[in-house]
Amino acid sequence: MQRTLVSLSALFLALPACAQPASEPTQAVSEARLRLDIDKLVAFGTRHTLSSQDDPKRGIGAARRWAEAEFRKTGAECGGCLEIVLPETVVQGNRVPTPTRLVDVVAIQRGAERPNEVVIVQGHIDSRNSEALDAKGDAPGANDDGSGTALVLEAARVLSKQKFAGTIVYAVLSGEEQGLYGGKLLADYALKQGWTVKAVLNNDIVGNSRGSDGLVDDAHVRVFSEGPRADASEGARDAQRAIGGENDSPSRNLSRWIAGLGDAGLAVRQVWRADRMGRGGDHLPFQEAGYPAVRFTVAVENYERQHQNVRTEAGRPFGDTVEAMDFAYLAKVTRLNVRALAALAGAPLPPTAKVTAAVQTFTDVDWAAVPGAARYNVWQRRTDAPGWERKVAEGVTGTHLRLEGVRGDDWFFGVSAVAPDGAEGPVASAVPGGAFAPGSAGKP
Repeated sequence: MQRTLVSLSALFLALPACAQPASEPTQAVSEARLRLDIDKLVAFGTRHTLSSQDDPKRGIGAARRWAEAEFRKTGAECGGCLEIVLPETVVQGNRVPTPTRLVDVVAIQRGAERPNEVVIVQGHIDSRNSEALDAKGDAPGANDDGSGTALVLEAARVLSKQKFAGTIVYAVLSGEEQGLYGGKLLADYALKQGWTVKAVLNNDIVGNSRGSDGLVDDAHVRVFSEGPRADASEGARDAQRAIGGENDSPSRNLSRWIAGLGDAGLAVRQVWRADRMGRGGDHLPFQEAGYPAVRFTVAVENYERQHQNVRTEAGRPFGDTVEAMDFAYLAKVTRLNVRALAALAGAPLPPTAKVTAAVQTFTDVDWAAVPGAARYNVWQRRTDAPGWERKVAEGVTGTHLRLEGVRGDDWFFGVSAVAPDGAEGPVASAVPGGAFAPGSAGKP
């Protein structure tokens, strides 16, 4: 029996600071193109990481080469605006019994003003069936994660037609099902390039709206984010115990900001844990490296349609096939990602901020200036509030604000940077570990 989930926005949505981009390219997202991409991905039969790398029609190698060709086609249409790179490594582990070549397919759209500031959108191209090591049997992977791969390719087609101050990286990852290897490979690549990563938007299982129990929800998408930083040192954890910030990692503030970009057609349901219970995704290696990263996934999962051999039992279909997809829903999630990418690529980096308020009747908020910022907004929220409640100062052109009569013990404060055209990024919390940068977990 079908049941429809009523709107839960009032219960789950925080009140984040966000800024809509000056012009939204979301209307160019094509449901038809997304469907064609999923059909093509399924046609490779299997995209298992251990499947053939040389077969021209079947397996992970053929799928990767197709994704690369799609990026190159998009790059040609924008006059060469995409640089294609193919980071690779050799991996071996519990689900990779013999050394195996692993390749990520990555397209880089360089920013016009601050090319080293990077936002990444990614999905994994590999698939699996009921047996984690079955590299020969069919594993169509329509939703897991053909949906994320198609979203990334479509985002590149749409956003490559515009120019942005910062860089957008479109990434099709390998090896997720065998141990998050592709995410680790790209996180290491970002570190080697010296990128300042503002955000990682990981899309994994974003194309269905009906759960295995018949529950239907096509009006929400879940966004998962860590609370305490994965890269926090013991000293940083001690500082958080003394000052606060367990709910204020850059990933958590990125989630709050994305929630503000949702609309009546698709609202964001924030889930305040790093990923689903006992499971993981390719955003986790980025969090471990200190980068702000979140996972997008459907509001209700269909467990009979993921990691299953294609079959029918007692009249119930199993398997990750195209028939279980909701392409209108996938298009909505793609539009939300496109909206977020455009806004993030145009906005300055969130500043590193600190608060001085102990044993005094006023609060001083200080922050470091960031490139591309014309002004700053200072935010305040109760310590038990889910999202940033109000701006206590707007359009500040300096890097210091004193709040007379405000006792800091009762509040959290944060700062967002605003570009000359009004593009505003996420709030950076003025707490230990609140800075949007690797290696900053211990800084107040």
